[in-house]
This record gives sequence, structure tokens and C-alpha cells, in this order.
Amino acid sequence: MKNRSIFFGIIALVIVSMLAACAAPAAPAIAVESAWGRVSPTIAGAGAFYLMIKNTGSGEDKLTGVKSPACGMAEVHETVKKADGTMGMNLVPEPVAIPANGQVEFKSGGMHVMCMMMKADQFKTGSKVDLVMTFEKSGEKTISVDIRDQ
Repeated sequence: MKNRSIFFGIIALVIVSMLAACAAPAAPAIAVESAWGRVSPTIAGAGAFYLMIKNTGSGEDKLTGVKSPACGMAEVHETVKKADGTMGMNLVPEPVAIPANGQVEFKSGGMHVMCMMMKADQFKTGSKVDLVMTFEKSGEKTISVDIRDQ
């Protein structure tokens, strides 16, 4: 009788261990908030998008691409201070990590989505344009962006 109880106890532990190993992996929960855009004051034919990406999930995600029908090409850029003291922009070559239970801000003077070969008829103050953001785990998210002066 005692051996039988030990046997069933071991079987129960094995089953619980197997179920724990099959549990769903940590998943991200991505939301894009406070999105706005503007025509670049310094680069002709270009604009920029600013926004906040929030991840309320338990797993990290990565922003792997951006595009907009209002742009001939869109890329993630970061504003940097050059050695000579002037400001410039660098392409962010790697996917942007969005940590679990964290957020990443795209803001003026920092990381932003650069809209190049901008379609001026679509990228006007007061208009709205779509921005499609592609995430490694969450897939594509299309957001509507307000275009404004500041």
C-alpha cells in the first residue's frame, strides 16, 4: 500500500513537471501611444514620427521594421551629437528591443521614425497618416498618426 502511494506520488510529480514545461512562453503585449509626426525643419522632403511603445506583457518584443504610405522610405533613426559639437542622425541598424513590462519612447532629439521621400500632399499639418510598425512577436500594428507643427 505504501509503495503504491509513493508510485502515484512520483507519477503526479512527473505530470506536473511536464505541464510546467509545456506552459505558454512569456508573451509581449504591445501598444503604441501618443503618436504624432511633423515635417522636418532641417531636411527637405523628410518628416519624423514620435511615439511611445509600451509592452505590458511578460515577454520582450522587438521593433523590426516601419513603413508608411506617406513615405517613400521609413527607418528608425537616433539623434546624436557629433565630435564637432553639431547634431546629426544615425540609422539604428538593429531591431529596437521593447522590454517586458517596459516602454521605449521615440521623441524629438532622440530615437524617432524618419520619413524620407515624404509625400507632401499626405504629410500636411492637420492630416492623419498611417504608420505600420512590424514587431518580431506581435506582428504588424497600423497606427494613425496626427501630423502637426510641434
